[in-house]
Amino acid sequence: MSEKKSSPIVNNEEIEGIIQQLPKNDYLWNKSLYQWEGFWSNLAIIKAAQVFKATFKSEPNDILLASSMKTGSTWLKAICVSIMQGGKEEEEDLLVKDNPHFHVPTIEAMDYYSKTPTYDLYTMPSPRLFHTHLPYRVMPDSIKNSDNCKIIYITRNPKDTLISMWHFFNYNRKRLEDLSPLEEVVEYFCNGVHQYGPFFEHVLEYWEESKKRPQKMLFLKYEDVKIDPKKEVEKIALFLGKPFGNEEDLEIVLKKCSLERLKNLEVNKSGSIFSTVHNNAFFRKGIVGDWKNHMTPEMEEQLDKITKLKLQGSGLEFDTYKQEVLKTP
Repeated sequence: MSEKKSSPIVNNEEIEGIIQQLPKNDYLWNKSLYQWEGFWSNLAIIKAAQVFKATFKSEPNDILLASSMKTGSTWLKAICVSIMQGGKEEEEDLLVKDNPHFHVPTIEAMDYYSKTPTYDLYTMPSPRLFHTHLPYRVMPDSIKNSDNCKIIYITRNPKDTLISMWHFFNYNRKRLEDLSPLEEVVEYFCNGVHQYGPFFEHVLEYWEESKKRPQKMLFLKYEDVKIDPKKEVEKIALFLGKPFGNEEDLEIVLKKCSLERLKNLEVNKSGSIFSTVHNNAFFRKGIVGDWKNHMTPEMEEQLDKITKLKLQGSGLEFDTYKQEVLKTP
């Protein structure tokens, strides 16, 4: 069990001084984004990221889940919570009690939580399981330099990521009848100006680190988890040092964490874990290839071109998956 720690003391004047000098962009949905350390976000997130980078001290058993926005973060949280519980039928099902974001806090978004998690980042017991959308470049040195602090990163086809992001922000700003133009969202996305953007640089930083230190970082693709959840969940459990003792325990986790079940749990259909986001906003379709229902051929070409350009020479591909059969409602 970890020794209880107090929250760190930070120099707010120094942070404010940095904030005032940051480049600003008047983004969609009446949001202003600021650029710090090469990535874009709102001021509250950037302030929290600065505190995290300057003060956080990792522990040997820490487990950090990382992702860009709308790439499978909620699903990954649910899977890891169930694995860490042991995958036993008799174990209390935490996913029935609260939304996955309650059990695995997103470190830079703690000020947005409307329901305070049992522990904060500095007082939760070991092994600490937490999450971030922040790029690898701003991770605290104590995380980067530790061989024992493990990171699991999940990413997703950029076209599905963009569509999921588009729906998410429109839903949260009650713009279901007056959607922000998808053409504008595509343009901003390709230019790297969006929450936690640019997307491709975010993905590639974790990808390159996972190739250098596979024992420290596990790199996942949303599509792989959808196509072969059994194989991917086994891989996650092994990486966490929690391999399944038998097939039955694995099946229990797969059943608990199926997207259909999670979507229909009462805790995910009602209430709000974040003050500005309803819980049901985290579970929409969850399918591969939904972008085909929304994007024009011109948008598809624009995304394909930037994807090819950004990923060239990296060895990372997003276009090798068998698409799900989709029917537009």
